Amino acid sequence: MTLPDTMRAMVTMGHGGFDQLVWHETWPRPDPGAGEVLIRVKACGLNNTDINTREGWYSKAVTGATGAASDGPHKDDPSWGGAPVGFPRIQGADAVGDIVAVGAGVDPGRIGARVITDNWLRDPQDPTNRAKAGYYGSERDGGFAEYACLPSVNALTVESDLTDADLATFSCSYSTALGMLTRVDAGASDTVLVTGASGGVGGALVQLAKLKGARVIAMASGVKQAAVAALGADKVLGRAPDDLRAALDGETVTVVADVVGGPYWPNLIEVLERGGRYACSGAIAGPLVELDLRTFYLNDLTFHGSTVIEPEVMATLVRYIEAGQVRPVLAATYPLRDLMKAQTAFLSKAEAGNIVVVP
Repeated sequence: MTLPDTMRAMVTMGHGGFDQLVWHETWPRPDPGAGEVLIRVKACGLNNTDINTREGWYSKAVTGATGAASDGPHKDDPSWGGAPVGFPRIQGADAVGDIVAVGAGVDPGRIGARVITDNWLRDPQDPTNRAKAGYYGSERDGGFAEYACLPSVNALTVESDLTDADLATFSCSYSTALGMLTRVDAGASDTVLVTGASGGVGGALVQLAKLKGARVIAMASGVKQAAVAALGADKVLGRAPDDLRAALDGETVTVVADVVGGPYWPNLIEVLERGGRYACSGAIAGPLVELDLRTFYLNDLTFHGSTVIEPEVMATLVRYIEAGQVRPVLAATYPLRDLMKAQTAFLSKAEAGNIVVVP
């Protein structure tokens, strides 16, 4: 196969607003290095990390909600890992495509395989060391382009009848959700309260918690509640009930799986039963919260931050996808060159599910 020397790509030129996203028609196509594969990107999902990294939201100097880093980027600690990001950078973690070339040391038989990305870039000699992990589309170029390179071990073959856009909804959202549930060891004896249940991670949490046998109580705005119920939630509450305990109507919550944070956060902690577990993998409503330490220690609660997932999580997720045990929730697709419109729609949270761009 003859490959072009250039490609179309949306390139992030620095920290800041949408003006930092620049469309290029003739960006150099990458070549796979040793141990790497080159994929022709068919679709790439959106997630909060793309926006947070561009805006420098992860900086401790930013206190507002995702998409509201109005006080400007902060170059000392702007990325998820607290280190500067190299620019220009092609973002986009959730790439789906076909392997079209391989680097030295990779079996040529992989060419033609349909793959999704395992986004966590691990040290091959120390794969369980979270301190050495990087993220696809952040520490190296990702999938907002026609072609993308990544380590062969991060290109997971998937056998599925789902469309490319459907498959592009899984990698970030569902692995994040499964990582959270793995971290708290959620199971059939649990009742899991899911915040932001109409979003990508929230919807994945609903499905995956049910798959683990848990009872699921989901929180979502009124217009999206039917979509969340269709994912299998046993009970759907409003996004932020004035009296959460009353809204639970006697339900006992053993796990809170949260990606929202913000001012409402103390209400979530107050309804956890004694010995309950809280898992967090996002703070789209704001990173600063108020905690009464008496609630924390008197109720023997356990808090889990969940970012770098266990190495086995993605392999488990692929098995679920291939077996049809989880389903995509695709809200919309956009052409890659309209990434700004796609991210605007993503931030509006007007629709349930994931948004995907297609080169």
